Amino acid sequence: MLTARGFRRLVAAVCLARRSASAVAALPGAGAARFHDYDAAITECVERRALREGRQVHARMVAAGYRPALYLATRLVIMYARCGVLEDARNVLDGMPERNVVSWTAMISGYSQNERPDEAWELFIMMLRAGCEPNEFTLASVLTSCTGSEGIHQVKQVHAFAVKTNFELHMFVGSSLLDMYAKSENIQEARRVFDMLPARDVVSYTAILSGYTQLGLDEEALDLFRQLYNEGMQCNQVTFTALLNALSGLSSMDYGKQNSLIDMYSKCGKLLYSRRVFDNMPERSVVSWNAMLMGYGRHGLAHEVVQLFRSMRDEVKPDSVTLLAVLSGYSHGGLVDEGLDMFDHIVKEQSTLLNIEHYGCVIDLLGRSGQLQKALNLIEKMPFQPTRAIWGSLLGACRVHTNVHVGEFVAQKLLDIEPENAGNYVILSNIYAASGMCERFHPRKEDINAKIKEIYVAIKAAGFVPDLSCVLHDVDDEQKERMLLGHSEKLAITFGLMSTPSGTIQVMKNLRICVDCHNFAKFVSKVYGREISLRDKNRFHLITEGACTCGDYW
Repeated sequence: MLTARGFRRLVAAVCLARRSASAVAALPGAGAARFHDYDAAITECVERRALREGRQVHARMVAAGYRPALYLATRLVIMYARCGVLEDARNVLDGMPERNVVSWTAMISGYSQNERPDEAWELFIMMLRAGCEPNEFTLASVLTSCTGSEGIHQVKQVHAFAVKTNFELHMFVGSSLLDMYAKSENIQEARRVFDMLPARDVVSYTAILSGYTQLGLDEEALDLFRQLYNEGMQCNQVTFTALLNALSGLSSMDYGKQNSLIDMYSKCGKLLYSRRVFDNMPERSVVSWNAMLMGYGRHGLAHEVVQLFRSMRDEVKPDSVTLLAVLSGYSHGGLVDEGLDMFDHIVKEQSTLLNIEHYGCVIDLLGRSGQLQKALNLIEKMPFQPTRAIWGSLLGACRVHTNVHVGEFVAQKLLDIEPENAGNYVILSNIYAASGMCERFHPRKEDINAKIKEIYVAIKAAGFVPDLSCVLHDVDDEQKERMLLGHSEKLAITFGLMSTPSGTIQVMKNLRICVDCHNFAKFVSKVYGREISLRDKNRFHLITEGACTCGDYW
């Protein structure tokens, strides 16, 4: 019989597949393994793209006569699709007596990502005829397969369906729609979709810019770029390439001599281009100099900032932005003494140009160099009310230099200003931890520890098996289980059960939830009959009666 211990060995073998390919072959024969044993093993295979081990898990299920439930069968489809073995994935899908939107979408996505557009489209049609309604991921996946002579017709069909099902304005769907319209040279429809999106990211920005440049509409591309850049658009390498294509297509290079492009090139990491534009300008205003100074400062090139500033004073008179760029450059470049000397000179000679941001640069400079008390003294003496940004900068410096005394004072200021900002609590906690002052004084600590042990016994009786692979320390299994029980999600869920008689338990976390905590939450929801809403770094997990909306795929 393949026991739970045997399957834990299988999971461990998957983890060590690179070092020991024969580990799985040495396992006992097929037997009556449980759902959660198979789930844990397949999950490892999915995450590590371990095809051979995944096939062995599947073979054990077949040999044992185990008919996987909808969820497990879907996980097999996902596993095979992720490994690029689409025939095996399709065989599993075709053999499923029941399918859900996740099953269909996993297979469609597999076809799309492996450049098999015809099969992706055919399966999408089959899905609709089967009465299964696509979600936003289905639509975004199938849109990338709308190519060839029928491509634009297919895009319009999917678009019509998206409008009908209210998915048109979803980020994934909207970005895919405008990208496909742009690639098919239907730029007017692409722009209409772009303008309708309630939120835009760098992908949607780049898609519409690329569409304009591909059609030779370079001035339109640059007009749109300036509009988006003023709205705070962030460029990536693809955006940068599209913009260069637009610039090269213009008969006049006047656009390339604008100050905004100096700034843009530096933010894309292309300082050589920034300086080339700057040097070729027949006339340079203080704005041009400031843009170049900011570019050097942003990259920590403090000596270049100093040299350019000296050259600038021979041509134009520095303004408030210039001084800010220079002080910022000193700070990011670590030129502490030079920066302090410059600030003293400004205070004596040009104090009317100073504002809160200049003081913020100097406080940042002092904080980076570890002169935290001096930074605090400057805050108390400056003629401006300190902002949250200034206090936050100093608190971050206290964490880097492990200064508890100043850190506690600064943290209290921030907690008074923004008590709901969890980041300040985290930084202060890190300062204490780095100083060997770990906080363990929750008023109900003993009650929580007792309750989580009670919960642990109850869910293990219901079939919960801890996923020890989530602990990377080299300790025995019993110690690993104790370490897993200390995870913050489990403690929060436990406290929620203790503190609320009914209703949804809401938990928020700033990191990705681990597999063991996710399984823990599913079993708690099932055993205790409570709905759990868990927000981690990636997404929301709504867990009800042992099942999660993520389909265990996050």
